[in-house]
Amino acid sequence: MSQRQRRKRRASNHQNTTMPMRALLFEVRLFGGRYHGVGDWPPSPFRLFQALVSGAYGDRWVAEPREGKDAAFHWLERLDPPSVLAPPCVEGRAVRMFVPNNDLDAKGGDPRRVAEVRAEKQTKPLIFSAEIPFVYAWAFEEAESAHARLLCELSERLHTLGRGIDAAFARGRLADWDVSVEQLRNAGRLSIPAGVAEGKPGLRCPAPGSLDSLMDRFDKRTRQLDTAPAGLPASTLFRQPPRARCTIIRYGRPPERFVFDIRRGDGSNAFRALPQTGTVAVTTAVRDLTIGRLTNALPSRGTEIEHVIAGRGASPPTPTRRVRIIPLPSIGFAQTNGSIRRILVEVPWECPLSPQDVAWALSGQSLSPFSVVDRASGELLLDAVLVPSDDDAILRDFGIGTSARTWRSVTPVALPPQPCGRPRTGNVRAAFEGQLTLAVVEALRHAGLPCRGVHVRVQREPFRSKGATAEAFASGRFSPGVLFHVEVGFPKAIAGPVVIGDGRWLGLGIMAPVGDSVPAVHVFRISGSTWPLSESPSITRTLRRAVLSRAGVFMDFGRRLPPFFSGHEATGSPVRGDYHGHLFYLADDSDGDGMVDRLFVVAPHLADRTANAAKADLRHLDRALEGLHLVRAGRLGVLQLASDSPEDDRLFGCCRVWESLTAYRPTRHPHGRADIGDALIGDIRLECLRRGLPRPAVSILQVTKGVRGSLRGRARLSFATAVKGPLALGRGSHFGEGVFIPAR
Repeated sequence: MSQRQRRKRRASNHQNTTMPMRALLFEVRLFGGRYHGVGDWPPSPFRLFQALVSGAYGDRWVAEPREGKDAAFHWLERLDPPSVLAPPCVEGRAVRMFVPNNDLDAKGGDPRRVAEVRAEKQTKPLIFSAEIPFVYAWAFEEAESAHARLLCELSERLHTLGRGIDAAFARGRLADWDVSVEQLRNAGRLSIPAGVAEGKPGLRCPAPGSLDSLMDRFDKRTRQLDTAPAGLPASTLFRQPPRARCTIIRYGRPPERFVFDIRRGDGSNAFRALPQTGTVAVTTAVRDLTIGRLTNALPSRGTEIEHVIAGRGASPPTPTRRVRIIPLPSIGFAQTNGSIRRILVEVPWECPLSPQDVAWALSGQSLSPFSVVDRASGELLLDAVLVPSDDDAILRDFGIGTSARTWRSVTPVALPPQPCGRPRTGNVRAAFEGQLTLAVVEALRHAGLPCRGVHVRVQREPFRSKGATAEAFASGRFSPGVLFHVEVGFPKAIAGPVVIGDGRWLGLGIMAPVGDSVPAVHVFRISGSTWPLSESPSITRTLRRAVLSRAGVFMDFGRRLPPFFSGHEATGSPVRGDYHGHLFYLADDSDGDGMVDRLFVVAPHLADRTANAAKADLRHLDRALEGLHLVRAGRLGVLQLASDSPEDDRLFGCCRVWESLTAYRPTRHPHGRADIGDALIGDIRLECLRRGLPRPAVSILQVTKGVRGSLRGRARLSFATAVKGPLALGRGSHFGEGVFIPAR
């Protein structure tokens, strides 16, 4: 039995022995539909925890025994972060007030001078429907129901949530976890915990020690003002109470997605395939149908409906509030003709419209612009009906539920008109393509996608054999001259859907992932580095041992790691000759302080142009390095690592002149009485030839001769054409020696 099979058996045995999961639900309602809290929406779980503690221990419950309550709240703070359901909201109008700042003593305590100590305070409430509750759902094992039942009773004492003016009441109840989560998902706007937020915005959640810290803070807040100790001048001292303990959790707020099949209306249940070049017309028809149905059902919200669906209004809505309609051409197989058979409708978390209302507006409705009617008799010959679908397999074709680094357009991207016009000469064409690349980068930024370090390819022809040229998608609003098919390579894998360009709200700029994209370089940033660049060989060797250890976990018992990782043949002997088909480990000082702050694990084909890397090895490496955050480096201590991106990194730049970052060690000792400088130059040129690089002009900057004739040197390499990095040459190149950077 392999190690992988043993791990699966242990995991299945563990799942079979776990207790049934229950849900502790707190439903909180605020009077008036106003929330004045600052810094979080929805109100964070820790804010609810504070409100529950305040209600359970305050007012007339001060003298109540605390043992049972303490145990219940200690139990709650140890649970995993809850899922949160919140109603849609809009920002209210800011209100300015001028109130005394509690500093009348500075004016002699004269109440007639209170106007001199007034300070401005601004409040901006969030407005929502008071009929829709906030719901917080904690998961726990059924054996711990006693604490949960006590917390349900204590929740009835809650009186505020937010600021003092946010009066509220709560009700706690227990339910089955699977059933309750499904009900919350159907209610919409469910926020799900997605891990600890490292340097990113998130919601505060209870953590072990939260109750004790709140009690300590309350106790010390009542004694903020104190007199100076005996023997010191009489004065009043102010002591700031300690902060409460909590943890910051990043919450995922995925949009509600609905897939509709386009079917014939004759009862045959067959698809009604619409031409892929009509994406703008299809999107416009679905958009107008949604607006018309919702406006008829909710006439008082007609302006708001137009605003969040069509984008019409005095100011455009933010993308996080606008409903997105995406036609899905069929791209599952190379022979598929790309016709539109399905529609995806996304209702974002912050949209003020109910997802169920949007789905109701489209379910079973006919797209009248695509209906075929007999002109003579008026009989409906062919219809296009939107039918709700539970089959979301097509979403994976567009990167929904998966992630990728390389994306290609299925429908062309609409870019702003370029001033160069149609290129006729080489220089004009180069300038034209440069402007198109910048326009694509700007389109990525407008769509909220990463735009630094991307690789862009623009063309008129489609990327699929059954695709249509960009000009074929031209409509009344978009001329053929602004439509282009685009390929974008991101530094890190991103999840779909990816829709960019000026026509992204009308069915243009829809992109699909290229599934065979595997990273060839992994970058780690060292937190608080104290190791000089001269220690890079020791650090990189330690990183290599960690990579070998993690990669070996995914190998079956008895099998050896391939030479891609180990640099050794199956017999155990090192790989000989000029072949460098195993990993390179590089170090860099990106901020110029002389300390190593970035580490690189580089596939061999990037540093040696004559080498090849199998995709299976690259996938194995990507899997082995996932979650690598800590490396114990012996005498060097512990390396705290964080995943980083190689975007805009100088080691991977493109330049004609390169200079040594770390010392170069020649592959051979100089013979006889040869000049050591000439020997070093010859060795560098020969090494460039082995690596598939052009012949450079070499200038020696520094050379050091060690014991037994060993050499180390620094050089400047000048190539006839620009060369793309990384450049790691010489005897120690696999461990961070002989690294070159673009010259300034």
